[in-house]
Amino acid sequence: MDTQRFWKLIEEARSQVPSPDDGDAVVERATALLALRPPQEIVAAQQILQDLMAASYRAPLWGAAYVINGGCSDDGFDYFRGWLITQGRGTFERVIADPDALAELPAVRTSAAEGLDIECETALNVAWYAHRTATGADLPDDSFTSHCPELDPDWDFDFGDGEELSRRLPRLAELYAEPDEVEASARP
Repeated sequence: MDTQRFWKLIEEARSQVPSPDDGDAVVERATALLALRPPQEIVAAQQILQDLMAASYRAPLWGAAYVINGGCSDDGFDYFRGWLITQGRGTFERVIADPDALAELPAVRTSAAEGLDIECETALNVAWYAHRTATGADLPDDSFTSHCPELDPDWDFDFGDGEELSRRLPRLAELYAEPDEVEASARP
């Protein structure tokens, strides 16, 4: 299992569920597909997942998750990034490069309209579930490493500062603005 195969697994799972925006459905299918692979590939998938979590540990993305979910704790950011991984490689890479691009995604637009949080905690455990299904045992504790890189110091501000987040993530801020905020900003 390498990164390319991992992404192929996610894409295959997405193609086999009724709603590919549904992270939990993608995880359920990806788990079943991964469980069919040799145990060493399942273990390798966990390291790839950890590496993707590290690659997405970025302050601008955390700010975007804060806007979308109306706040975002450490765990909430993990669950948000789990959902992002279930959206596939193209979306993941585009959003890492430009978190404000989340405003273009149908799932995010639906979330904004319906007031729903976007997260997928189960995505963090896809290899654990697959390994247990395939072998009846937990993933070995020493089978992966994880790390969080330092966050961008240019984004070291209180995400509760709506004006600053709006300046940095204008499309998301507009999408998630309260109706009275939109009316006020439209006045001369």
